[in-house]
Amino acid sequence: MFKRIQDASAELHTQAKAVQVTETSRDGQVSVTVGARGELIRLDLDPRIYRRPDARYLADTIAETAHRAAVRAQERVTEIFEPVIPPEEFKAHLEGDLEAVMARFAERMGGTS
Repeated sequence: MFKRIQDASAELHTQAKAVQVTETSRDGQVSVTVGARGELIRLDLDPRIYRRPDARYLADTIAETAHRAAVRAQERVTEIFEPVIPPEEFKAHLEGDLEAVMARFAERMGGTS
């Protein structure tokens, strides 16, 4: 498994780094583009958003749209690495679930968690 990961890692890494996901708010007035790690790349606001000056609504809409984009980006990166890393293991790693990562590692090494 390690050799497979090593051989494919450069290409997969390049593909993963290139991931960009754009989500549009339900009302169509906010568009957010994020990168592979969910980092904000672009934020577009439709001028109609200013017709209703509600800062809380705007902030909530931006946050929700950015969150949906980040989730989709994480799903896409997980798909890219699926040929060499099981999705559950990769998701645990992305989410920082060290216990799950170490348990899976121990299972593969023939130990117990």
